[in-house]
Amino acid sequence: MSEKFDEGVKFYGFEISPQAYEICKKKTKKNLTFEFLDVLNEKNKYFDIAMIIDVIEHIEDYFNFLRKVKEKADYKIFHIPLDLSVLNILRASPILAKRNDVGHIHYFTKETALEALKDSGYKIIDHFYTSGNVDLPNQSWRFNLLKIPRKILFFINRDLAVRILGGYSLMVLAK
Repeated sequence: MSEKFDEGVKFYGFEISPQAYEICKKKTKKNLTFEFLDVLNEKNKYFDIAMIIDVIEHIEDYFNFLRKVKEKADYKIFHIPLDLSVLNILRASPILAKRNDVGHIHYFTKETALEALKDSGYKIIDHFYTSGNVDLPNQSWRFNLLKIPRKILFFINRDLAVRILGGYSLMVLAK
């Protein structure tokens, strides 16, 4: 495993984050293990849970990818950035920044993300918002400026806050 880790592992044409694997590896327990591999290239590997965290927005043919991953685990946990919001569309530069800075080539709302999973044959068990732009420290002054309105509107109406101000992602448990 360490040789493979040192060389890096490609997954569907992208390199798997060694940093993410190191974080997970520290949480290994008797009945919980993590593997650093391209699961789609492993013929005889099957898992209880597959974590697809901030992946599908980078993959050109994400529908094909979702169908292939579906066969590799009983349950899947997806984390999908919700880059489409009224604020991001009005300004346009945040969407282009996501494309140029971190390689997002697809952009989602809660509804389009859930429908993409359903269209790929998944049954949605549960989902909720995560608030990276609200909770993470050391963000730019623009992100910090929006933290208070995001928190207030999220308290009043979660879906409306995400749709208008953005700054959230979607965590989904699917089968």
